Amino acid sequence: MRSAVRALAVASMIGVALAATSFSSAAPMSAFAEYVALGDSWAADVTFSQTTSEFVPLGCVQSRSSYAKQVADALAVPKFRDAACDSATTVEMTAPQITPAGVNAPQFDRLSPTTDLVSMEIGGNDAGLAAAVRQCVTADPAVSPCHDTFVVDGVDRMSANVAASEPKVVAAILGIRARSPHARIVLLDYLQGVSIGPGCYPSIPISPIDAEWLGRKLVELNAMLSRAAAVAGVQFVDTYTSSAGHDACQPMGTRWVEGLVPYSAHPMGPAVPFHPNQLGADHQARMLLAALGR
Repeated sequence: MRSAVRALAVASMIGVALAATSFSSAAPMSAFAEYVALGDSWAADVTFSQTTSEFVPLGCVQSRSSYAKQVADALAVPKFRDAACDSATTVEMTAPQITPAGVNAPQFDRLSPTTDLVSMEIGGNDAGLAAAVRQCVTADPAVSPCHDTFVVDGVDRMSANVAASEPKVVAAILGIRARSPHARIVLLDYLQGVSIGPGCYPSIPISPIDAEWLGRKLVELNAMLSRAAAVAGVQFVDTYTSSAGHDACQPMGTRWVEGLVPYSAHPMGPAVPFHPNQLGADHQARMLLAALGR
């Protein structure tokens, strides 16, 4: 009888232990059930070496290690959709985007009434600042094609473009809220790919005047995004401030944004000029996770 009691007790303890083990090894429940990522090339963390067509056409050049995908993995979100695409503007939130390799459906098509987390990074293409960077490249450091083109009679047209983009970003945020009324919406700004300073000619063939101008326009763009988030009443994530010292002029391993040379060591291989490398994407992910309390 005592043997039977002891056997029953041992079996009971084993059962409790197994139950505890099963409970402790269970996957943690995510705070979010459905996460949608929206935005342009900096949201897609565009790449030529890690491109994926899991969520969008190959023409969006979306990275399989973009910050949104890292965040979705870290949060263990059951449902995740990444709509970010190279060259996207706020127009492509509600309209299809034709890419060199496929059509990306309107980004808002990924939203639903049950979406409870949305991240968005947009505005650089609306303002035209992304395209202006390429216009600044010159073989003569004494000339400043960007400054001379955009600043006429003391009026900076790029500053006007940035200001005109604010209501478009606000409207995009309100469009998210209309489709996903219960979602936590987070708006991210752009990394400090260009600092306010003379640049690093000839490593990046942009004259000192234009490098200074670009640095200031990026600050204006990010300030506009901060205002847009405040107006729309959503959370804003500042990735710019904490990325100081990691601009495109820094050496490999330090820079988080690539320069003109289309090659990166992070990851090793061809890169998209003037866009975040994997180190930059990792920083974007850290800042978004921190904003979400992780």
